[in-house]
Amino acid sequence: MPWKETDVMNLRTQFVLRALRGVEPFSELCQEFGISRKTGYKWKQRFFQQGLDGLADQSRKPANSPSRVSEDAVCQIVKLRLAHPTWGPKKLRKVLARSDWSGEVPSESTFKRVLAKADLIPPRRRRRTCEQGQRIENRVTPEAPNDVWTIDFKGWWYTRDRARFEPLTVRDDFSRFLLCTQAAADSKTETVQSQMRRVFESYGLPKVIRSDNGPPFASSSAPLGLSRLSAWWLTMGIDLDRIKPGRPDQNGGHERMHRDIAIELEGSAEADRTRQQASLDVWRETFNNERPHEAIGMQVPADLYQVSTRRYEPEEVELCYPAEHLVRKVRRHGGIRLRGMDVHISHALGGHHIGLEPLGPGRFSVWFCRLCLGELDQTVMKFKAAQTR
Repeated sequence: MPWKETDVMNLRTQFVLRALRGVEPFSELCQEFGISRKTGYKWKQRFFQQGLDGLADQSRKPANSPSRVSEDAVCQIVKLRLAHPTWGPKKLRKVLARSDWSGEVPSESTFKRVLAKADLIPPRRRRRTCEQGQRIENRVTPEAPNDVWTIDFKGWWYTRDRARFEPLTVRDDFSRFLLCTQAAADSKTETVQSQMRRVFESYGLPKVIRSDNGPPFASSSAPLGLSRLSAWWLTMGIDLDRIKPGRPDQNGGHERMHRDIAIELEGSAEADRTRQQASLDVWRETFNNERPHEAIGMQVPADLYQVSTRRYEPEEVELCYPAEHLVRKVRRHGGIRLRGMDVHISHALGGHHIGLEPLGPGRFSVWFCRLCLGELDQTVMKFKAAQTR
């Protein structure tokens, strides 16, 4: 039987003394005490070297630890985390390596261990998902800057003078470069359109803009969820991509950036909107030019981003359709005039031209830019919108 913990020292002493007498075979003695020959030789050797003290349990802590971190390194790791609360171990290690730190740079696992012991790594939470809703899906993996831009409103917060502050954020999905973090007076189409014009003038046009399904980016009551803002984007040759309703993880990089803003800026609100915007501008500069990103090989966004070669032309675009299409201009109230009758299409397309492709007697496919919006039946003067997934 194995030795009982309560009298283990007595049993070890008895074993060693009998083993030293050499009266009985060593293997039989080990079998009697319920230990292996290897263990028996170990206790016998310890008795020769240290006497009875060598039979006591010894610390299992290694004599030296190659992964031991100096106190200065621990302080530096914690200092970096407090300065950048949302940056992970890999980013912080890269920043330390780029700094004038004279000591050895600890490994990423060491960074994780130090931050965990300092209780500076928050637990992750799972999101609940929802599969309902309609959208235009054009899921593209960006291979170069300006292939895909992502856009959203950061949730608002109050400045110290009780003014509401809600930034509109636009981000290049390939490089992670932030193109806009500008507070908006409201979320109306005209306000967002004005800000987007300034972004387009500075950086050109993307191929795709990804958004959620809420206004002003989309409309639940319009064909294919088009809003006046997204219809304007289409006229400039920009394709649309919408995430599934209730699935912000499909725009995870943008959501993570919003979380960083919430942690680093919301908790220390400035005196007024002007100072809050100045603070956000400084944060954006750091995000673009100093913060390394794991998804782009620990480079900073400014290392990868380039202005788009597709330049923005402020003049109104004239839409062209094939010769066989009937072209009609959508009025402000959302209807068109066809054979002396009014047919409602969508308020979102007011002021734009659509193309009616003949399908048969009295039937037309309704096109706007590159999208088929649905079918118009002239016999009943009714437009039926196309269904999306």
